[in-house]
Amino acid sequence: MSSKRWWRRPVVIVPTAIVAVTALTLALAAFQPWRLFIDVTVDEALPTVAAEETVEPSSDASAQEAAGDTSQDASADSNAEEQSATDSAADSTANSGDDASAEPSVEETPKRTVTAEGTFISHEHSTAGKARIITLEDGSRVLRLVGLDTDNGPDLKVWLAAAPVIEGRDGWFVFDDDEYLSLGALKGNKGNQNYAIPDDADISDLTSVTIWCERFSVSFGAAELIST
Repeated sequence: MSSKRWWRRPVVIVPTAIVAVTALTLALAAFQPWRLFIDVTVDEALPTVAAEETVEPSSDASAQEAAGDTSQDASADSNAEEQSATDSAADSTANSGDDASAEPSVEETPKRTVTAEGTFISHEHSTAGKARIITLEDGSRVLRLVGLDTDNGPDLKVWLAAAPVIEGRDGWFVFDDDEYLSLGALKGNKGNQNYAIPDDADISDLTSVTIWCERFSVSFGAAELIST
């Protein structure tokens, strides 16, 4: 009888339990399933050129220019108020909501130009929203995700890639097969967010955007970038 119940002995139960707990811990650490139930929403403003640093006048020069500065300051304040009103109107229109339709399809102002745009399709996870390459007045470039809506997950990154955007399961794994540029960790699985593109990066061949899970080498969703 005892020979039939060898599996109940501590010498078998204890090591088996240790192996099972270790395997479960590693699986939870890798998959982080709780992330699927936690949304992170980001709502960043439209990107702008950083304001240039102003230099205070020297004490000698300020004494001579005090009288002229009074009238110039009044004029500058008036111009600043007009510019502030214009910028506020533009931002309130562009950021009236979190979804892709809340912003105009083309974000063009004297300071911003959309050079490429695409709409996300779903891959391993349901994904929606738009991706836009925006060139600022100083020549710097930003990838802007508008109305992004996907699932949360472990080790998610934002990539510009040369691989084509393919619908269905065939498109889940292609983005690390060719050239790509990682713009860093995904800030949130929902909302509007900006990712700076390095000034020295050549993105002429990078015609797609993917929300890429580096841990499992799979795309959550992707968008083909079409020049505007």
